[in-house]
Amino acid sequence: MKGNVIVGQSGGPTAAINSSLAGVYRTAKDRGAKKVYGMLHGVQGLLQERYLDLSDYIQTELDAELLKRTPAAFLGSCRYKLPEIHEDRTVYEKIFKILDKLKIEAFIYIGGNDSMDTIKKLSDYAIITGHPTRFVGCPKTIDNDLALTDHTPGYGSAAKYIGTSVKEIIRDGFCLEYDKGLVTIVEIMGRNAGWLTGAAALSKGEDCDGPDMIYLPEIPFDLHDFSDKVKALLAKKKSVVIAVSEGIRTKDGTYVCELGSSIDFVDAFGHKQLSGTASYLASFIAGETGCKTRAIELSTLQRAASHAASRVDILEAQQVGGAAVKAADEGDSGKMVVLQRLSDDPYQCGTEVKDVHKIANDEKLVPREWVNKEGNYVTDEFVAYVRPLIQGDVSPVMVDGIPRHLFRPYDL
Repeated sequence: MKGNVIVGQSGGPTAAINSSLAGVYRTAKDRGAKKVYGMLHGVQGLLQERYLDLSDYIQTELDAELLKRTPAAFLGSCRYKLPEIHEDRTVYEKIFKILDKLKIEAFIYIGGNDSMDTIKKLSDYAIITGHPTRFVGCPKTIDNDLALTDHTPGYGSAAKYIGTSVKEIIRDGFCLEYDKGLVTIVEIMGRNAGWLTGAAALSKGEDCDGPDMIYLPEIPFDLHDFSDKVKALLAKKKSVVIAVSEGIRTKDGTYVCELGSSIDFVDAFGHKQLSGTASYLASFIAGETGCKTRAIELSTLQRAASHAASRVDILEAQQVGGAAVKAADEGDSGKMVVLQRLSDDPYQCGTEVKDVHKIANDEKLVPREWVNKEGNYVTDEFVAYVRPLIQGDVSPVMVDGIPRHLFRPYDL
């Protein structure tokens, strides 16, 4: 590489997103990049000319290892939607003026569906104007809903945390007995795709029966059928644990969380903030059965638990970061790196690049055949798909009994 590289992080963070950042930095420096800049809070921060030189923070091998073990977006994130090119070119003119000022050869963006929309629009503008900067997307999302890639970095660690946490919740549920039983409802992230919620099935094994039911957003949710099934379970056992996606909806498309209260916050991409599904269902079941209920939201814990990260996930996150730089250095633009599964036993996975126009604003959902006929559990095929992604551990660097992270001042 003869010029400089700039990298940004966008959308919801993960336990592995900074491993991709480390992969971008290491590969860019190995390929001769003079500077590797980091956008502070993604393209929104870039528009404000907020960026840093990553070499000021990654100075030793230990710094790089700490970065890989640091959860959340080290550079800061954003949910900023670029306008359509034909609607407002001034935003693009400003961005490209900044890229020229910094002598940027490659622009790498680490993110999910909405982030790939940014790569698509910037690469299209570069083609229209004949600008030489190359734009490549690096996949990241715990939702695992990016098209054309077998899976996404960040998902494996979140799935590992979910499987572990649900198993511990199940164990806890048997500690005390209640006259009418106990129903625990665990709410897991996933707006339209149930990849995360399905990972609750990983808790099932020789020492654990797993959750009693799992509800994904791909399947319409029937409140009364749900009540009947819970009652039938309570007739057989004292503790019932159910995993539900935050995004489950009734047949008419109403989010279950909207049955309890209205949703006020909507982000720049039109996504409603979903919360309260478990709380609503717990209250509903308590009223229906008179049993004790608990609502548990894993919330940000499932994407921030770097202490429980999957080694496979961390390594693959670093791999796709490096592959994004390599692709840009070799002339690719308007592309996203994808993971291509080569085999399950032994598990092997490689990288390719695909046209970002076929990925941006699309969603990969859980196949219907990976959900049982009743629509309340995932199949063995789903579990076989996920299990290789959660293997191995990444030991935190412990200081005074607490994991050490790579730090930067967040008021920059």
